[in-house]
Amino acid sequence: MEIENYPGRHLTYCTNVHPGESWKDVLDQLKDNLPGLKKKLSPDKPFGTGLRLSAEAARDLLKSDRLSRFKEWLDQEGLYVFTLNGFPYGSFHRQRVKDQVYKPDWRTEERVEYTSNLVTILAELLPENMDGGISTSPLSYKYWLENQEETDQAFQTGSRNLARIALEMANIQNDGGRELHLDIEPEPDCLIENSRETVDFFSNWLLPVGSEYLLNEFGIPAEEGKKILQDHIRVCYDTCHFAVEYENPVRAIENLKEAGIRIGKTQISAALKVKLNVSESSLESGALALKLRNFDEPVYLHQVVERRQDGSLRQYRDLPDALPHLSNQEAVEWRIHFHVPIFVNNFEQMGSEEDGAGGTGAIGSTQEDIVKSMQVILKQNDCRHFEIETYTWEVLPDALKSDLPDSIEREFNWTLEMIQSIS
Repeated sequence: MEIENYPGRHLTYCTNVHPGESWKDVLDQLKDNLPGLKKKLSPDKPFGTGLRLSAEAARDLLKSDRLSRFKEWLDQEGLYVFTLNGFPYGSFHRQRVKDQVYKPDWRTEERVEYTSNLVTILAELLPENMDGGISTSPLSYKYWLENQEETDQAFQTGSRNLARIALEMANIQNDGGRELHLDIEPEPDCLIENSRETVDFFSNWLLPVGSEYLLNEFGIPAEEGKKILQDHIRVCYDTCHFAVEYENPVRAIENLKEAGIRIGKTQISAALKVKLNVSESSLESGALALKLRNFDEPVYLHQVVERRQDGSLRQYRDLPDALPHLSNQEAVEWRIHFHVPIFVNNFEQMGSEEDGAGGTGAIGSTQEDIVKSMQVILKQNDCRHFEIETYTWEVLPDALKSDLPDSIEREFNWTLEMIQSIS
């Protein structure tokens, strides 16, 4: 849906919340959920869709006349697609995902082929006079790279492969098609995980290596190649991920803008925030650990970043790795990569109706970072795509689970009220 008072800005939710890896399963989920949500949230205007397709579903959709028939169904229902989630390649629900979500990475032909299929799909589905974006993984996972040589090789190969997709998008636009962009999504423990590493990658790898590749392989002059990369490779700013990294939203967004890096999509999401009291008793620490174990589930990776009294940060690969260090006397706060409902800010009373932003318990959320980020992006940035991305409903503690359509509706209502308050 177009955001009121912000012409050309579109809000949706990511359909990665719905399980389904084949195109048939995806379409069944869309038909079960989208018409009802549109009726509630946007009865009189078109309702935007943030479509998640696995590699399998993308290949299936491109067979026969499935894509044209899907487009006809969207038009009939008053729905439109303007952004795709191209991050998870394979299965994303009801089985162990963890670090497999980063495979295949941007060193591989599989990732390039998958993304190219998504480009073809989005170019066909995108309405006129609208740009389209595809969010993607931040190159690779740091723990897979054993030394600096492997890291540099990942940056180099990834830059060349991203340039291939950028050129494909530029050719579509030059042939009279839509404006498309690929939006890299920084995430904790990945090869690109914060604003500083994002700027470093664009400045030191993507632009020089990517433009050299376009020159050598296609004869595109260096400056033209850099413009292609800047226009079609952007950033997906996930408010949960940047908050886990303790980034100041205003400064992070300014850093990207100063480096000439555009935000193609903003993902509206919240992480867990845990206050750690250095004077708390072992009994209190044990009670906190019991509460946090409710969020230790076997499907997704929940990276933890610990802030210490001296301001330094320590990272843990997953919540189970962090829990034994909960009573560390140097630690003052944890931020946990667990996408929690954005309308809840206090998880001390899990299952209660206390939703607001005034929670004072030890377990809260980074909801405030959403507000600060949106204030800057809506008023000072050219980002036009906004996507609510809470995909963890199935693995939330039982006290937080509720009817999925109702939960999605509540997230929309909270977001719209938040936007209204800052407009």
